Amino acid sequence: MRLKISLASSSSNYLIPYNYNHILSAIIYRKIADLDLASKLHFSKDFKFFTFSQLNIPNRMPGNGGIISKDGKFHFFLSSPNDYLIQSMVEGYLEDPEVIFMNKKLSVENVQLLEKPKFKKRMKMKTMSPLVARIKQEKNGKLKIRDLDPNDLRFYAGIQKNLIRKYKAYHGDYDGDGYVQIVPEQSSVQRKRIRIKKDEQETFQKAYNMHFEMEADKRLLEFAYDVGLGERNSMGFGMVMAL
Repeated sequence: MRLKISLASSSSNYLIPYNYNHILSAIIYRKIADLDLASKLHFSKDFKFFTFSQLNIPNRMPGNGGIISKDGKFHFFLSSPNDYLIQSMVEGYLEDPEVIFMNKKLSVENVQLLEKPKFKKRMKMKTMSPLVARIKQEKNGKLKIRDLDPNDLRFYAGIQKNLIRKYKAYHGDYDGDGYVQIVPEQSSVQRKRIRIKKDEQETFQKAYNMHFEMEADKRLLEFAYDVGLGERNSMGFGMVMAL
């Protein structure tokens, strides 16, 4: 299931920082009406089975240290294969139609449940938040995490393996062939470097926006639409939409 969540400031010319993933992540956890579920997800070290998009700011202009929403309005998308989680979030927004963003209150103008596209074995898609693929490599006797880029075939192998692992973790098993092919539109690939703040620590994540064609079992395509492609979905990476 997928939601479109529209927010609005009481004032115009609202400044949004360039790096806001951790802010949206915190808003999402706070709006889960089932507090036990929210706590379980927040502290889980396993897959959390949701993802969210970058902010869409229709009436925008550059600002000092961020983007200015000239009318104070913007929205984002949130999706999960867990219908109960989505329902609990809707309940949270209905109970309290405000959020705290950068220590300021914003009104929740609308929460819209979106209709799913019809899934085919081959589909054109694009990212709504950038893709992350990583590998572990040994360096000086220690395993280090290395970010991959779309010019490396391991980038797509990592996305395929990650998608299968997530599917099995959520559904318990997968009886398909596991074939996943992703062909990017090279001219559309854009690198992003996003600062992530978590547990008082800051890290930088390399990720990539792109248009691409994806061929896979329709079950995997639908699952990727719901949960996101690649890694770090619950921190706002890998959300995709059908074109």
